[in-house]
Amino acid sequence: MTVESKTVGETLVDLLEANGVEVVFGIPGVHTVELYRGLATSKIRHVTPRHEQGAGFMADGYARVSGKPGVVLVITGPGLTNTITAMAQARQDSIPMLVISGVNRRDSLGHGRGLLHELPDQNGMMKTLALYSHTLLNPADLPLVVDRAFAVLLSGRPGPVHIEIPTDVMALKIEGRPAKPAAPTRPRSDSETLQKAAILCAEAARPVILCGGGALTAEAEVRELAERIGAPVVTTVNARGMLAGHPLRVPASPSLKAVRALLREADLVLALGTEMGQTDYDLYADGGFPLLKNLIRTDIDAAQLARGPQAALSILSGAKAATAGILGFLPDHAAAKDGSLRAEAARKAALKELTTKMLAEIGVVEAIYRTLPDCTIVGDSTQAVYAGNLYCDAPRQRAWFNSATGYGSLGYAPPAAVGAAVADRGRPVICLVGDGGFQFSLAEIGSAVDANARVVFLVWNNDGYREIESYMVESGITPEGVKPSAPDFLLTAEAYGLPAERLATVKDLPRALAAAASRPGPSLIEIHQERTAGATA
Repeated sequence: MTVESKTVGETLVDLLEANGVEVVFGIPGVHTVELYRGLATSKIRHVTPRHEQGAGFMADGYARVSGKPGVVLVITGPGLTNTITAMAQARQDSIPMLVISGVNRRDSLGHGRGLLHELPDQNGMMKTLALYSHTLLNPADLPLVVDRAFAVLLSGRPGPVHIEIPTDVMALKIEGRPAKPAAPTRPRSDSETLQKAAILCAEAARPVILCGGGALTAEAEVRELAERIGAPVVTTVNARGMLAGHPLRVPASPSLKAVRALLREADLVLALGTEMGQTDYDLYADGGFPLLKNLIRTDIDAAQLARGPQAALSILSGAKAATAGILGFLPDHAAAKDGSLRAEAARKAALKELTTKMLAEIGVVEAIYRTLPDCTIVGDSTQAVYAGNLYCDAPRQRAWFNSATGYGSLGYAPPAAVGAAVADRGRPVICLVGDGGFQFSLAEIGSAVDANARVVFLVWNNDGYREIESYMVESGITPEGVKPSAPDFLLTAEAYGLPAERLATVKDLPRALAAAASRPGPSLIEIHQERTAGATA
């Protein structure tokens, strides 16, 4: 029997398909063309950004909406280094991303011969950032390497992984074999630990649950546990929308005094899938986050459990399995009567803390959800997003995410919004971006056009880096470097063939959004902080 042989590039496409990959984001080049062999005849869709950083951010947005790893295909050297910022954002926010790059031929590695796109040690550089990075020296190892990459992506705390393939390996042929999906395994806690947690939950009179992005898959279990023990549920930025509309929800930042008071008064705090990092828990870097009594901490990453606040009980497990396990051991227990009352009080107190300006900005976010309740808002590091991260009552999970947390990169939202729209063509995507951040990735408007992505670019124009300017003034520093000139965004949109409108008043936003969302492709709406009435207080 003759065994069919295929090139490494063709086999790679087969392996990606076997692992459920439906979309790849990338820019082809001489150093990756062999990896594209067979891609056009596969079921995988290729989306071309205008910059490799955009490819990474698209993969990030795709992963957050679809729940599947985002896949990036870039050339060696500058293609990969351009992707690093997006990988860092994914690492900080625990987003599964597979980056496949080229690298120069095997006999050149480490010799510094001045080859095109050469780096001193590309794999060594990537190992400082990726959860797993491998150089494919033996073409026959490809199935094992891809299997391990997906196992890493799907088994523990997610993040970016990297495979690099030398240019002289890409066209080599290997024996064909049936491509199989990776078999991930997730840690599960022992019964004794889960039973201890259940007893602590049952005995608590004022419990509170903290949910991070790692708890998104456990929403049903979290709701049941919260209802049974009467616990308000505080959601971080990456978990916003969990328990939407539920009386126990607290969609406010743990950096706010009202939420900290709720946690300080609790006699039990159950933290699920949250790294408890500074951008969620100590945004203002004031060191005021309280010591938590009876903290039960659940995380899929053992190293993460060793960081941050000291826990009375640590559970190494995914949030869904841990919460289900606690429920299984939870005795009949009358829920504390003040659970919803405590949650309501925290919501009201959190809103009272916010400035009039922030409330106006949150009002814009609320207007978006009222008009388009099924939309997804993808945000950049901009003032309206900062306000929403402090308080955003999103209508469902995965409907609010942005780069103004974790790594905090600018220019994230436009490409990430394209990725989100590719992942779910049935929902409109609102890209909420500032005039400064938009210019980091302005050309990705063209990517949205090419992908026919249903994205509404909602530009929050305050004539520069207003957030940084305000901070400099408050710090007694004469503002410098905070007024970069912006193009006329309406003319820019017109150049790409997008319908565009600058609002005279925020009251026109619902009408403009409804019109934009009714179109099959991208649109642009500008809110100018000075020229749009009601944009801010």
